[in-house]
Amino acid sequence: MSCRTPLRRKLVTGLGLTGAVVLALAAPAFAQGAPTVPDPGGSSLAQTSNILWIIVAAVLVIFMQAGFALVETGFCRAKHASHVVSTNFAIFGLGFVGYFICGYAFMFGGYSDVGLSGTSIFGYTHAVGKPLIGSGQWVFLWQGGFFLTDLVRTANIAFAGAVCAYFLYMVAFMDTTATIPTGAMAERWKWKSFVAWGLFCGAIYYPLFGAWTWGGGWLNQLGNSMHLGFGYVDFAGSGVVHAMGGIAGLAGALVLGPRIGKIVNGKAVTLAGHHIPMAFLGTFILLVGWFGFNAGSTLAATDLNFAVVATNTALAAAFGATVAMFYTMLTGEKKPDPGMMANGMLAGLVAITAPCAFVDPYAAAIIGSVAGVLVIWSVHFVDRLKIDDPVGAVSVHYTNGIWGILSVAVFANGQYGAGWNLTTEGPAAHATGVTGIFTDFSLGMHQMAAQVIGALVITFVMGGFAFLFFKICNAVMKGGIRTDEATELAGVDVEMTAFAYPDFVKIDPDAEGDGRSPDSAKEPTPV
Repeated sequence: MSCRTPLRRKLVTGLGLTGAVVLALAAPAFAQGAPTVPDPGGSSLAQTSNILWIIVAAVLVIFMQAGFALVETGFCRAKHASHVVSTNFAIFGLGFVGYFICGYAFMFGGYSDVGLSGTSIFGYTHAVGKPLIGSGQWVFLWQGGFFLTDLVRTANIAFAGAVCAYFLYMVAFMDTTATIPTGAMAERWKWKSFVAWGLFCGAIYYPLFGAWTWGGGWLNQLGNSMHLGFGYVDFAGSGVVHAMGGIAGLAGALVLGPRIGKIVNGKAVTLAGHHIPMAFLGTFILLVGWFGFNAGSTLAATDLNFAVVATNTALAAAFGATVAMFYTMLTGEKKPDPGMMANGMLAGLVAITAPCAFVDPYAAAIIGSVAGVLVIWSVHFVDRLKIDDPVGAVSVHYTNGIWGILSVAVFANGQYGAGWNLTTEGPAAHATGVTGIFTDFSLGMHQMAAQVIGALVITFVMGGFAFLFFKICNAVMKGGIRTDEATELAGVDVEMTAFAYPDFVKIDPDAEGDGRSPDSAKEPTPV
């Protein structure tokens, strides 16, 4: 043993020295192969934190797609469930593709986050494009940033990161608009027509109105051009997102017509959804995602008003659901209506989305309460018009989107939003913030005029645009945009390769293929 110990020590020492030499020689090679960190372009810690805030908010808004999918599928019948949930899934990709190709460029080609003070909030320091149609205060469409070309190749990684973060956030908003018609047009909408809508919405429909408003276009600049308050004000999208989706759903429902069995003896009857718990789960998911929708629209974690926004959002949701519950208990069958409770919460959320940054908490409670009743009235009114909206999407998103737009000019307290929309002309240029009628009647009336113009444009211009799109699709697509009677009776799941509930479906063993052909269905399914 004693003779082996020195030899072992020598071996260990030799190996150690050899390893040290190898590492020393290899060190320069490892150093040369190490990735270089791009120049951050002078971004501050505040800007970096704000970009992180935007990305987190974008993820929350994207997760809302799951909420929409569950709400709409739960409120529809089981034989259509696979089709309905698939439209809510596919719309994410379809709208995303259209928005990436040209939608973002049309909407935000002239955008930067540099306010009147000349300070950038999150590093989006200059526009990526210029006006395409119009100029000055009357821009109708932008150009720049198609396919996000060259934006991520810039040496200023801070600017590239800011643009990509903003794109991701805004594409999530666009997908919300695109998915709303999937509820209003459910249970009888052909898949091919739906695909066309998804691409059209992301590429043209949503970006057009978005360019006029959030993109800095003519509605945005009504304060400077016509001295109408701060121009059209919509903090997080009661109009830009929700009313736009709701009016498109209404246009599509008008072209499609009511489902088979919806109108009986001249009156609308209920075609009950198949899974209320699913719809409630979706509503809760939407509630959570909405904090990314509204609070995230500050675009800055450094803007502490996000706490006010978040609280107002929760208040409107709570009051909307509660008032809708009590209203149905005091009317009708004297019992709570689960569907109306869920839609009451969603209506409150839609309504508070435009004014959430500009109003006091008491006003948020009032806005949500009105929305909880308004959505019920609207659902019944739409039924009386014999317009078939299986999930109440028109009433939740269009009706209460318009209410949210107008409520800005009623309740805004004048404490937040000085210089909003880069307003430097007219009475609003000297105001401390966006101001409603209850705070300053004169300034509030000017603001109301701008809000009414925005609401009218959504209703008649964009609504007409959507109606024309669906009418053209109905004319050029073989068989129109509605499924045939046999398919609708069997359930539009027959357009898919899989049923949501295969155990409920009648299978004809003598039919060709797998027996799921709509021609084999003599009665509505599931049974």
